[in-house]
Amino acid sequence: MSCFPCFGGGKGKNNDDADAATPTAGAAASNMTPPMMMQAPAAYTPASAPIAAAAAKPGGANNADSAADEASLRLAITAQAFAFRELAAATDHFTPYNLVGEGGFFRVYKGKLEKSGQTVAIKQLDKHGFQDSKAFLTGVAKLSQLHHENLVDIVGYCADGDQRLLVYESVPAGTLEDHLFDLSAGKKPMDWCTRMKVAYGAAQGLEYLHETANPPVVYGEFKASHILLDESLTPKLSDFGLAQLGQAGGNMPVASPMMGSFGCCAPEYDRSGQATMKSDVYSFGVVLVELISGRRAVDTSKPVAEQNVVTWVSELHACVVGMMQIFLI
Repeated sequence: MSCFPCFGGGKGKNNDDADAATPTAGAAASNMTPPMMMQAPAAYTPASAPIAAAAAKPGGANNADSAADEASLRLAITAQAFAFRELAAATDHFTPYNLVGEGGFFRVYKGKLEKSGQTVAIKQLDKHGFQDSKAFLTGVAKLSQLHHENLVDIVGYCADGDQRLLVYESVPAGTLEDHLFDLSAGKKPMDWCTRMKVAYGAAQGLEYLHETANPPVVYGEFKASHILLDESLTPKLSDFGLAQLGQAGGNMPVASPMMGSFGCCAPEYDRSGQATMKSDVYSFGVVLVELISGRRAVDTSKPVAEQNVVTWVSELHACVVGMMQIFLI
């Protein structure tokens, strides 16, 4: 059963026919029975078996066992393994000129792979957060098996020494946040058809993570700045699975709701710091309101009563309901 029933009527089981998302964490989400609980999705290859087997072994295994586990995990990873020198060359040795973004525990560089000529986004993770190579490889193996047209595809990784990097396809048109709120002079706002195309595609990507990925992936940081757009303005979700990767690595700081997502996270996520599928759907609803209203989730330039878009919309809704009741009396 889809937790996003409002966006599509398709009944097929493949990714293209997946239903998309609703803007609230309602009853559909709470009653959801993910299909992966019944059978493994076709998108997952037999490589998932060695991932689980290697990851399940206790951390106290001897060096020979640990090396064998890492070798097994590397075989299970469907993304390409890069040497650090290759990625350093691709980014001109990580020059600030190629720095395109950063988060609490990573920096993202634009790069061009010498062998293929492919333009990529290279995410350099905090190397102090991934001292356990096996845990990092386990996370990468899981990420490498997530494939959907509305997800940014992982191209490769690097685990040389203490270096931990992820290589993603380049999505050149920027973020949804850029197109909604950071328009350059003379640039027209998104038209309504494009806004709904973005909403539908983002919902499909989130539904894939929740209902097809095995195990399910809770996004946790769903917001406009994490929705990238390609040349045709097709949305692709980025930064999914990083929280699980951090938990696997043990030392990497996992982003909290207060780290750049204020106003987008569900109240229960804000209180507990524990993201769930339902809190993801709530965050999708906030992004949907941003798409419809053209207003940020939180805008401190507005009057105090209008700074939080969810509060503002809720009060507008209450006013409309009240006026309708008056006129219907």
